[in-house]
Amino acid sequence: MTNPDIARTFNQLATMLELDGANPFRVRAYREAARVVESQGEPVESLAAEPGRLEKMPGIGKDLAGKIRDLVTAGTTSLFEEMKAKYPLEVVKLTELQGMGPKRVKTLFEKLHVRNAEDLERVVREGKLRELPGFGETLEQNILKALDVARKSSGRVLLGGAWVVAHQLAEHVRRVPGVEEVELAGSFRRRRDTIGDLDIVASGGAPEAVMSAFTSHPEVVEVLGRGDTKSSVRLGSGLQVDLRLVPAESFGAALLYFTGSKQHNIELRKLALEKHLTLNEYGLMRGDRITAGRTEEEIYRALGLPWIPPELREASGEIALAMEGMLPRLIEQEDLQADLHMHTDRTDGRDSLETMVRAARDRGYRYCAITDHSKALAMARGFDLARVHQSVAEIEAVRRQVPGIQVLHGLEVDILADGGLDLEDEGLALLDWVIVALHSRLGQPREEMTERVLRSLAHPAVCAMAHPTARMIGTRESVAMDLERVFERAAELGVAMEINAQPHRTDLSDMNARLALAKGVSFVIDTDAHNVRELDHMRYGVFAARRAGLTRDHVLNTRPHERFEEWLERRRERLPGKAVKATLHAMPMASAPSPPPPSGAARRPAVAAPRAAAKSARASKSTRASKVVTQAPGPTRRGPAKRAPRAGSPARAGSRTGAKGAARPASGGRSRTRRSP
Repeated sequence: MTNPDIARTFNQLATMLELDGANPFRVRAYREAARVVESQGEPVESLAAEPGRLEKMPGIGKDLAGKIRDLVTAGTTSLFEEMKAKYPLEVVKLTELQGMGPKRVKTLFEKLHVRNAEDLERVVREGKLRELPGFGETLEQNILKALDVARKSSGRVLLGGAWVVAHQLAEHVRRVPGVEEVELAGSFRRRRDTIGDLDIVASGGAPEAVMSAFTSHPEVVEVLGRGDTKSSVRLGSGLQVDLRLVPAESFGAALLYFTGSKQHNIELRKLALEKHLTLNEYGLMRGDRITAGRTEEEIYRALGLPWIPPELREASGEIALAMEGMLPRLIEQEDLQADLHMHTDRTDGRDSLETMVRAARDRGYRYCAITDHSKALAMARGFDLARVHQSVAEIEAVRRQVPGIQVLHGLEVDILADGGLDLEDEGLALLDWVIVALHSRLGQPREEMTERVLRSLAHPAVCAMAHPTARMIGTRESVAMDLERVFERAAELGVAMEINAQPHRTDLSDMNARLALAKGVSFVIDTDAHNVRELDHMRYGVFAARRAGLTRDHVLNTRPHERFEEWLERRRERLPGKAVKATLHAMPMASAPSPPPPSGAARRPAVAAPRAAAKSARASKSTRASKVVTQAPGPTRRGPAKRAPRAGSPARAGSRTGAKGAARPASGGRSRTRRSP
């Protein structure tokens, strides 16, 4: 049983106990245990075999350790089976619907015998909810919307939910003697937010050995089919995985075909026909002879194109750009210099301020922003004015405690129902970085919500907007607002839009980020991490940015710290109390040399220019983030684009490198070449 499996069981058990009216501390203990297990670096299954090892994990006592051992050995626990008999898993699943917490689900379960989504929809349409105290017509409409969202995502798995097991399966096949190449394909390789199933393409090795290894993986609960060239299995999570074993001379063609998208492949086949060729999963054919097929690069090259990153393969204009040599040099995770949205245990985070800053530094970041919540989120112990004053000293202290990284004093400030900000101007003036967000009244009408957001962005303290549409994939749709107006105003004001990297958010989505790019908006990519482990979610934000066609020049936190500080300084000129701000923003770390990143951390470019040189550079060159320097796929152009090298140039011909970001990226390319953790 994997760590996510155990964590999922504990979370389900916590919900069952909550439905049963158990002590809140007991419920919290199971949720905390789920978090600890999921964030554990080693497989808990192996730790369970060592006496006393589980009990050394934070928050795991003798009772919880015993239940973990039961799950590892038997796949369940007596308490889980007892509670499941009382509250079936379909009832538990109802609590995941937007607006349906355990109390409401329990009421419906006991009063109207609602046991699943079908029962819930039936009682809503029959008007029976209105008979219950606290249930009304508005809630009925919200439940129907939530059911529709859940139905649309049914059978799909978050990319983040499949990430670990997908790489485990690929590595398991790769270790079979004789296997030469293994790649994950399909929507997983295109980095869609969710995937319906998982495709693996491999070459080399004896078919019997390869398929035996694949179908016997510990995560497999059912073998759906097995043959010499294709086998299909179902995992414990319900995800279907297909493995295709192909000849080496057809590996690139098969990878291209099974990566998709379908429409992208159709466009490529049209190009092939124009050249009197045919393209299929076996290769680019002239009659019965394969002219290209061993690699994707040679197929694209034979069609007169440079290699196109998988994230762009959606038939959204990428082939036309490739033909013109205008593919954008997509952003890479290694381009990021900072994470500008992080929480600590001062509000609803799990790890301390110092721990989070050290973890950011150890990942190679040169600066970061600590952005705990403002007071509107009372259950998160959000900051009021007095708490912000207290935080100034805490941030100064952590700057001294953790050398080698610049720390910005930030806050995630709620946008109130009328568009005002959830902190007085005096408090905002104490902050380096203000990122605003929608957390309440998400059902406002479209025009009202649009005006609310526009008013908030106009406040001179606002630097960026976090998870702008407030969506939760599979459980909550985006708020209704006029995104074109919002993006146009953000571009005018110089307010950045966030691509939130939490895998259940990835907000802005790739489509909305593409619209924002067309309007001239600048971006930040952040994790919104609430613990150290979530700092590793950054990859999902980068994937969304790549799918939108963003380059490093579009993203503010790719800038070295001094250039980012220049941008902030220009914003501070708009704020009242400039003299006070100048004092508050003196950073003791600025003159201290930064040590190299710890061993194993991603290396970042050193901060280049001293402040005097930076000021001189400003006189001759604008660093405004909203200028578009590359052309993203799509119909809208906002000026001349930077040309990538054309196919056949020395940098690309017969090579897997070429323009940075446009060839073999770690985030979109082969896991064999560079694997993400």
